[in-house]
Amino acid sequence: MSTNSLTGHVRKMTSKLIDGQVEYQLPLGEHSLPLNELIGKHLSLTHNGNINCQECGKKTKKSYSQGFCYPCMIKLAKCDMCIMKPETCHFDQGTCREPQWGEENCFVPHYVYLANTTAIKVGITRHTQIPTRWIDQGANQALPIFKVSTRLQSGLVETALAEFISDKTNWRNMLKGKADSIDLKARAAELIPQIEARLADIKLKYGEDAVQRLDEDVVEIDFPVLEYPTKISSFNFDKTAEVSGTLMGIKGQYLYFDTGVINMRKFTSYEVTATY
Repeated sequence: MSTNSLTGHVRKMTSKLIDGQVEYQLPLGEHSLPLNELIGKHLSLTHNGNINCQECGKKTKKSYSQGFCYPCMIKLAKCDMCIMKPETCHFDQGTCREPQWGEENCFVPHYVYLANTTAIKVGITRHTQIPTRWIDQGANQALPIFKVSTRLQSGLVETALAEFISDKTNWRNMLKGKADSIDLKARAAELIPQIEARLADIKLKYGEDAVQRLDEDVVEIDFPVLEYPTKISSFNFDKTAEVSGTLMGIKGQYLYFDTGVINMRKFTSYEVTATY
């Protein structure tokens, strides 16, 4: 039986939603490995020990913020804590690490959405990351409910909703199966009146058009998984250089093998050989 192999530095899996089904590719340096066609077949991923910062390219013993060396991690705006907590944006204080980057990425339309990842959650994303953000989280359903002018404002709306529903995904539950359907429109209709006072405060501060209520359709997402595991066993390239087995499926940024799962995004910038 002939085998093929590709070697390169891992990047976050890319995805497309085609007729409700997710199509995945795994970038390895200059190569891109189509994954859906490998489901049900043997796949081996071997880390050769090299990690190179995705920003400057320098070799690093440890990956920070999913793919950066330490100097880049503390220098780059996209690695700052406000990316995880946008309501803490400090651009107006003049302390943004890269003001131009902030203007290009944070002062653009963002969406606040509800998603179903086995339980309902609230999240935010840039307009350019729909539906990628939902796919990366392993959501089987998603519904954008607000459009806002800036990342900061999206964070303020998100934290208001997070008082009533989670803003995090239980990744173990997400990996164990497809989410039961939730009427996201009905849940939105219940939740939004509970944050009207907070919304009014945001509009008073940033303008009446800072937060726009949306009336969108629910996006349904189906992931290519042959069989879900009953128990989650995770692989880690820092502990085990080779991950191999039959590829049973893909969900979020996880590959399912018959031997365990691996979060490929976690190992961004690791040099890996894929043999298939």
